[in-house]
Amino acid sequence: MPTTLPVPIAFRLPEGWLPAHPEGMDPGVAFAAVHPQPDAGFTANITIDGGFPLDEVTLDVIADKSAERLRQVAESVVVSRRREVGPDDALALTQRLTFTAVTGDTRRDLVQTQVYLTMTDIEDPHKRAVIRLALTATAAQHDDILGDFQDFVRTVRPDSGEAA
Repeated sequence: MPTTLPVPIAFRLPEGWLPAHPEGMDPGVAFAAVHPQPDAGFTANITIDGGFPLDEVTLDVIADKSAERLRQVAESVVVSRRREVGPDDALALTQRLTFTAVTGDTRRDLVQTQVYLTMTDIEDPHKRAVIRLALTATAAQHDDILGDFQDFVRTVRPDSGEAA
């Protein structure tokens, strides 16, 4: 059963990507989508999750904790790139993790690009939510589909529930 996000968002999936079945998702994930063409038996995926961190917790700390959680289930996790982007009132952080994990019965070299977006809670503007968007793919396929993920990230926005 998927979790809910701390703030409602709207987004558009890249062409060809399909929503994943909720019963196969990690319980901490609010939404997942899969790429239509697996690479060597691994299906690239986009996941969305988030929460309300304490005010003093920085995006760097949140990203560090994410990498640490990945180290509990994968091998040789390396943060290969990290940078903050955007203005202070809409700060975001991107990081790229490389790692080895066993999926099915196969050990795979994987890459995960994560984007952390800060958003204001609609009900309480003093609360800051952080939404994490992640693309996970094989090392061989990652760079070929990274553009899809970047296009997806550009469509993510707060959703007030009102029709556009």
